[in-house]
Amino acid sequence: MLNYIWSVMMIVGILWAALHGNLEAVTEAALDSAREAVTLGISMLGIMAFWSGILEIGNGAGLIGLLSEKMKPVLRFLFPRLPDSHPAMKQIAVNMIANILGLGWAATPAGLKAMEELKELEEERRKKGGDAFAPDTASNEMCTFLIVNISSLQLIPITMIAYRSQYGSVDPAAITGPSLIATAASTAAAVVFCKVMDRKQKGKIL
Repeated sequence: MLNYIWSVMMIVGILWAALHGNLEAVTEAALDSAREAVTLGISMLGIMAFWSGILEIGNGAGLIGLLSEKMKPVLRFLFPRLPDSHPAMKQIAVNMIANILGLGWAATPAGLKAMEELKELEEERRKKGGDAFAPDTASNEMCTFLIVNISSLQLIPITMIAYRSQYGSVDPAAITGPSLIATAASTAAAVVFCKVMDRKQKGKIL
């Protein structure tokens, strides 16, 4: 759907520029935007590599494992049916830690692995004849994880700080406070929504 929307917007813009004699300005803007996108991509690549490396060092040093253990009470509250020893628990913890630190790039692989583990968990529940969702249907744990992941509480919005720095902001880190307040509110709303829907549905889809 987005492809169609962007295509229509581009075609309308080009036709409008052609009818009003501004086609040259559109061409220059396209070239400038392409050059700026490459420059920004290279800058963000360096930042991504640096912070992803820091996360890997923390994982190798056992810091991520320690933080994951500290997060177990929170995870038990969010995912009461998820066994403590299940592999999905650690992947969810790593994903949440990366998001809290503003490392969305590093959070994605852990999030995908967590979803795979949660899918396998539902398959195991179905084989055992327990309370499980139908195939190709997202479980409560999957829905809760996705919603909390999207709300994304962030202590340090590294991505936005990097963008602001790239575009010449005088104080790139000034967004930290407002970002913390906004993401705390969105995460709180997400948790309340998940808990309300979980109790309301009681085994149905969120």
